[in-house]
Amino acid sequence: MQVTTEDGGRLNAFAKEPRMEVMDAETSRIRGRGSMLMTLGGTVLVLALVAMTVAIS
Repeated sequence: MQVTTEDGGRLNAFAKEPRMEVMDAETSRIRGRGSMLMTLGGTVLVLALVAMTVAIS
C-alpha cells in the first residue's frame, strides 16, 4: 500500500489496484450473455412483484 504525507502531517494511504485483464472476443461474448440473462431475470422478478402488489391491493 502506498502511503503519502499530506500538508499538516496527515497520512494518506492508497490501495493497490488490481492488474487489468484483457479479454478475447469469445470470453467477452460469454460474459455479455450472462449479464443479459441476469438483467432479464431481474426485470421478470420486478414485474412479478409489481403484479403481486397490484393484485393484493
